[in-house]
This record gives sequence, C-alpha cells and structure tokens, in this order.
Amino acid sequence: MRILDWSRLDARERTAALERPVQQSRAEVDDVVRAIISAVRARGDGALREYTRRFDGVELRDLQVDDAEFAAAQRAVGAPERAALERAIENVERFHRTQSLESVSIETSPGVRCERIFRPIGAVGLYVPAGSAPLPSAVVMLAVPARLAGCPRRVLCTPPDRTGKAHPAVLLTAQLCGIDQVFKIGGAQAIAALAYGTETLPKVEKIFGPGNAWVTAAKQAVAADPLGAACDMPAGPSEVMVIADESASAEFVAADLLAQAEHDVNAQSILVTPSAPLAEAVSSAVDRQANTLARRAILDRSLAASRCIVVADLATALEVANAYAAEHLILQVRAPRALLAGVTSAGSVFLGAWSPEPMGDYCSGTNHVLPTYGYARTYSGLSVLDYLKRITVQELTPAGLRELGPTAVTLARLEGLDAHAAAVTRRLDRLALEPQP
Repeated sequence: MRILDWSRLDARERTAALERPVQQSRAEVDDVVRAIISAVRARGDGALREYTRRFDGVELRDLQVDDAEFAAAQRAVGAPERAALERAIENVERFHRTQSLESVSIETSPGVRCERIFRPIGAVGLYVPAGSAPLPSAVVMLAVPARLAGCPRRVLCTPPDRTGKAHPAVLLTAQLCGIDQVFKIGGAQAIAALAYGTETLPKVEKIFGPGNAWVTAAKQAVAADPLGAACDMPAGPSEVMVIADESASAEFVAADLLAQAEHDVNAQSILVTPSAPLAEAVSSAVDRQANTLARRAILDRSLAASRCIVVADLATALEVANAYAAEHLILQVRAPRALLAGVTSAGSVFLGAWSPEPMGDYCSGTNHVLPTYGYARTYSGLSVLDYLKRITVQELTPAGLRELGPTAVTLARLEGLDAHAAAVTRRLDRLALEPQP
C-alpha cells in the first residue's frame, strides 16, 4: 500500500488521495441498462430467460424456486451453518426491532390535532447478488427489517449458478426470514422485472439490496420512472477507512483493510494515522497477510487503489474521514468513543481493537446494507424505517378552524393562491352563520 504524507499534499493531491476507484463508464452502463429494462418490459419472462442464458450461462425452465429446491437447500446446509444463520437473524432482529417508531398525536393549537402514522410498503423486492460468493448475510439484512415492518409481500431475486439453482444457503436463509417467493434472476434484468412485473414476477413498489454497477444503474433508472419502483439508496463498491493511533495493532489493522479489499477489484481500503511507524508496519503486514489469502488475484487489484495516509493528529484524521464519508469506519485508537463524537459522515462505525468490521457484516445486529462511494454524507444504512411509509394526519374542530383558519387565508393570499384561501374562507363563512357554543 502506498504511504502518503497528508501535510505534504496540496489541495488537488489531497482530493486525489481520497478518490474512489474509477468504475465502468457510466454512459456505457446506462446504455446497456436501458436496453435491458426495455426488453424486460416488452417481452417479460422471455427476456429474463434470454439474459439469464447470456449472462449466467444457464437455460432456465422455471424462474421461481419450487418446493423441491427449497427442500434440497434445507438438506444441503449443515447444522453449524444453520445455527450461525439463526444466531445472526436473532441479533439483527433484536437490534432492528427497536427502530419501529410509535405513532405521534399532538394538538398544535386548540382544536387542531396533527398525527403521524406508519404503514408498511405493500410489496418490496429484495435483491441478493451472487458474484464470486453467495451472500446469505445479505438476505438477513434485507429480509429481517422487511418482516419487522410488516410488508405483506416480500419477493427475493438472486442469480442462479451454472446448474440453474440458487445457492442453498441463500434459500435456507430466506425461509428462516419468512420469505418463500424467490426467483432465480440476477443483474439489471432482475431489477427491471421487480420494478415492472412480468408474467411470473410480481411488480413491487420498492427495491432493496446491493449489486454491481449495472444493478445500481438499473435501480436508479426505475426509481426515476413513476411507473417503476423506488430504491433504497445509491451504492458502489465496498470500502473501509481505519483511523488508528500508535497503540493499534498493525496486524489487526492490516486484517481489517484486507477484509474489505477482498470483496472485488473496485473495493477500497484506507488507513489514516498520525503514526508513520504504524503506517509502515501496516503496509508490510498487508503484503504478508495477502500472500496467505485465497482471493489474492482480487487483492492485487483492489490494493492498488488503497493507501495509508499519515496525518498530523487525530483531529486531522477525523477531518479526512468526514471528507471521505466511508461505508465502514473503524476507530482503532486508545479512546475510540471519545473520537466518535467527531464523526459526522460514515455508514457504520466500529469502535476499538475488538470490533472487526465483519461482525457488522454478519451478526452483531446492525445492518450491512450501507451507503458507499461517498453517499454516507447524505444517506444512512438500511433500517426498518426504509420499509415504512410515514403518513401525516390532521383534524380540526370548528373552533380550531375559526381560530387558525385566518392564518392560512393570509398565507394563501400572500402566495397568490386564491383557491387555497377560498377553501378555508367558505368554511369560515359557514361557521360565522352558526351560533358559537
């Protein structure tokens, strides 16, 4: 990993030091995605089978997972793996259950009651990528909050393998989370099918889940169409930033950096530290540990976009972290909770030497569907609230309208909206003819 001295960098070089890896040309991606969406809307299941044959290399007869495949998945997953999945689901549910807010009802003025109520989104689509590894943990993170929110229809899409099957661990996890409608469709074509529906796949109202550049572009495209479906958040490749002082273990820091770098070739890992000796030790440990890992080919490419940044102090490290807005931010310093107060932009934060990022990925209880690529400046990680609609309600008594109505009339006339004013004044005129209690 390259080691950069922050104090020696000018403004342009500092910006470059925090740049994410360049992804596929967005124009090229958008062109492909538009063609896929158009084909799925026009030809439905036929287009899905064609793209599955082209991109996944398999001919599918049935797009939906049937009872026999679910049963086979139950048998294929061992008892220790099932127990681990159940433990993860339990912790994620325990944490996310606290996020369901109570309805609010207050009287803002005499006779004027305002409320906020919650309703679940009627149909949600959950996308679980496959890529180079199955992701049953993504099922947990998407499906548990959807169930807690009470969404009545929860549909899951995941790409098939070369035999035309969904991964058994993904199917088992779906069942453990209360999902029995799973389709073996991946990529932008899955997003199009969920957004618009086909002969087999039902249309949903909002789509959740991570994916590659084509999946992300498809989610944004269908979210921009009133006839499509909303999406959870924009996302890019995985990333981690570690802030560490001289007390940190170089071996631990290197392991944390490699844990994210192994995701894919566009992943990024950055260390920010006031200790130059630690930066040197971490760089050496990264090289040494990488040689022992199975995904070395991916690491060789992702580490090229990773770096160690040496700063003057921890205050400067926080400034760098907030500017970068990491998906995962690890604070391996003597007093991590004291440093937490200065964090303003991050998807999820991990405090201290004994809080490795994979715990959040799998089983601590927080959600691992997080904003990446700098979107943590304005977006938050997935929660139960993302599956709920927040609806406001107001109710005025005749006395409440008499007292507050003139304010609305004045404001409506200020904006030149006489029909707005008339909707109030007609009622006030009627009330003026009635005896007051």
